[in-house]
Amino acid sequence: MAALAAVPVVAPDSTQQAIGYPSLFLLVLIGALVPVVPTGALVSSAAVVAFHRTAPFSMALVFVTASLAAFLGDVALYWLGRRGMKSKNGSRWLEAIRARAPEDRLAQAQHKLADHGVAVLVLSRLMPAGRLPVMLACLLAKWPMRRFVRGNLPACLAWAVTYQLIGVLGGSLFEEPWEGVLAAIVLTVLISVAPSVWRRVRGTTAG
Repeated sequence: MAALAAVPVVAPDSTQQAIGYPSLFLLVLIGALVPVVPTGALVSSAAVVAFHRTAPFSMALVFVTASLAAFLGDVALYWLGRRGMKSKNGSRWLEAIRARAPEDRLAQAQHKLADHGVAVLVLSRLMPAGRLPVMLACLLAKWPMRRFVRGNLPACLAWAVTYQLIGVLGGSLFEEPWEGVLAAIVLTVLISVAPSVWRRVRGTTAG
């Protein structure tokens, strides 16, 4: 929640431009490198603020800021992962990716990557907890950086658009920006936990 406070809800235009967008960029970049910051909620919250503002190009600035930060963060993490793959001792970045890519999710990602290639990389950013298993599958498949970048660019653009639309939906439902931000956060949390809940339900039913 402290991270979300970095996106101003009520602030003058000049203040938001000077602080809000750089803060959004930095937090999304960090969230791509260290997946503990709720980057989807950040983008949705920023979109709510932009929706309620009258300044031109606010939505476009949120889109450019979020997608660029996500893209640079992913590329940097993939580069660090490649370095870890080539190193005899690995790296903490590679271990961090492995830790967040369970064996079953990794096996699925590898199978889908072999069948569908770049399309899986694009979809992985739209799926909760799907980005890192697919990234690790790309590393294990020894994808060159150029190929990863070509697939990751549309993935980050689609991700930014998706969470911006969630923010617009939340902002359109309420008159007050803070209410829209709260609604956007709730929506992003529900989206993020839905797949894991569904897997547990299926597992319980199957058992």
